[in-house]
Amino acid sequence: MSKIVGLLLVLLITFPAIGLVAVATLLSPAVASCSISGLVVGPIPESLTARSRDGHEVTLDRRQLTHAATIITVGAQTVGVGRPGVVVAIMAALTESTLQMLANSTAYPESTAYPNDGDGSDHDSLGLFQMRPDAGWGIVAELMDASYQARAFFGGPTGPTGGSPGGLLDIAGWHSLDPGVAAQAVEVSAYPDRYQNYQPVAEAILRALIARSSSVGAREDPRVPETTRVVFPLPPGTYNDTSSFGWRTDPFTGKRTFHEGSDLTAAGGTPILAIADGLVTFVGHNGGFGNLIIVEHRVGGDRVASYYAHMWDGGIHVVAGSSVAAGQHIGDVGSSGRSTGPHLHLEIHPGGPSHAPVNAIDWLTEHGAEGIDSGALVRAACVAPAS
Repeated sequence: MSKIVGLLLVLLITFPAIGLVAVATLLSPAVASCSISGLVVGPIPESLTARSRDGHEVTLDRRQLTHAATIITVGAQTVGVGRPGVVVAIMAALTESTLQMLANSTAYPESTAYPNDGDGSDHDSLGLFQMRPDAGWGIVAELMDASYQARAFFGGPTGPTGGSPGGLLDIAGWHSLDPGVAAQAVEVSAYPDRYQNYQPVAEAILRALIARSSSVGAREDPRVPETTRVVFPLPPGTYNDTSSFGWRTDPFTGKRTFHEGSDLTAAGGTPILAIADGLVTFVGHNGGFGNLIIVEHRVGGDRVASYYAHMWDGGIHVVAGSSVAAGQHIGDVGSSGRSTGPHLHLEIHPGGPSHAPVNAIDWLTEHGAEGIDSGALVRAACVAPAS
């Protein structure tokens, strides 16, 4: 390892641009590795220009985009972050440091000995997210590392601060917050309204860095129709919402894990309905999902994928490549795969299969889905999780 580090230092001194790429490739998590959310960083462009919400033009160089790539990959490897959390993190880093790894020669002279993009002057703050050692974010050596700062910002059970100070995943209900408000909840800035301004820039960075490296299904099939309506996937009066999107105790391991779907318990054989007009893009057995159907839709012009899991053999009534209508009977409730009893595991992925899921019940409610049984959703707290 020491030889690798020595080589990288030579590269950084002799060929700064090449050195940055080498560091990102060999030492940073911003390499193609395990991605939970499907966000995989592709080739990093030399520069990117985008406009902030107030119309200000922001131009970022390869070095800044390499830091963004690190944030994206750490987020992709962290359960519960997904695309929304990555956007929040990039917004925060843009606001705090313009995506630069800043030393602080006044407060911490030793910080200048670490690879950095310049000298900051915000009190005793360091790095991409301007984190303070005295606030408990970490020691100087840790905070001068982009991947550590990203892990600290995301926080959660695997975060390095143990929840104090809290990262994004330690904030209850962060998914429902405006991204700028969520960023402020982590940063606790004296200027809380700054973060929203950088959301368009963060979205542009994410599109630029993952556009050429998304997983299967990234190219939208022209046959995917614009839907005429949105419906709930089970008939009213047939289900209870037992284990919705978010952190929970896994019924198999007993450990706290992030659940990316909504579990709707129902009697075996209960009809499963397509949530919108769409194109069936996957049918078959898929690991813990058991028997799975994936349907892709266009809702209000936006691409969306819906997942329907755990059907028994013989409980699937569509084939890949077929078109379906909203409310069409596509399968029957079962308990295949990683399941403790008959139920539908439903996931909604705005952007398509390669994008992170959101709270399916919230998404259906926000889109005015027909047939929602509000009583069943209210009763959810009284029923044990299914899987």
